[in-house]
Amino acid sequence: MYCISNRYKFVLLLTPKIYIMGKSNGIIKIEGTLENLTFYKTQDGNLVRTKGGVSKKRIMKDPAFARTRENLNEFSASAQSGKLLRMSLNDLMQQAKDNRVTSRVTQVMSQILKFDTLSVRGQRKVSEGLNAPEAKALLEGFNFNINAILGSVLKAAYSVDPATGEVSIPDLTPANDLVAPNGATHVSLRSAMVQVDFASGSYSSSNSPVENLPIDQISSTLSLVPTNVPSGTGTVLILLLLEFFQEVNTVQYPLRNGAFNSLSIIAVG
Repeated sequence: MYCISNRYKFVLLLTPKIYIMGKSNGIIKIEGTLENLTFYKTQDGNLVRTKGGVSKKRIMKDPAFARTRENLNEFSASAQSGKLLRMSLNDLMQQAKDNRVTSRVTQVMSQILKFDTLSVRGQRKVSEGLNAPEAKALLEGFNFNINAILGSVLKAAYSVDPATGEVSIPDLTPANDLVAPNGATHVSLRSAMVQVDFASGSYSSSNSPVENLPIDQISSTLSLVPTNVPSGTGTVLILLLLEFFQEVNTVQYPLRNGAFNSLSIIAVG
């Protein structure tokens, strides 16, 4: 049996162990709990779901939920590793990220964790998973702003020196080699070399000086070299950041607050 509300688009099944979720389209947007319904706001809109389910105490103690506990442990490990990566890139991500980057990074970390063949299920680690070339391949090419994928923005060829973090872009002609957003007059480029130790939770990083160019037909060869090679152990990441600006009265302003900026991991060591 079920009932349908015209005011809120959701279905209530009369089965106590099932969660039902729907989207609220009412004039009045409710947040909070009303009887057995929970209303909450997300970036996808106002949602509603029924209350119920298994208690936390049972999940943590009942042998029947052993697999659930394993999944929870590994999700937590993936989320912590994702947070560490974001922290190591905080200054760069302030310039280029989308509103789902946290969940996307966590998802990649969950995939990497599964390459750990040494630990038992529920205790697998991202640090061990990254020993597999296939796991490193999941990180290489990751874009922190899904709305400005590097390969769609930069059409010029580039090379990477994994020892120094240098990114070389020969004969870059901004007007031809960049898919610049409307209104952009200038572009800034810089590289970064980051060493992240997912086992210890430590990291160090170094950025190159910024190269700022007008978006015109003048060609130049760029050499973006981080000021030093980060110390420590762990996984080495080399990144490239492109930022677009609009010049007004000799002052360059970030275009649309960085909505079109691109940040990508271009090499993993």
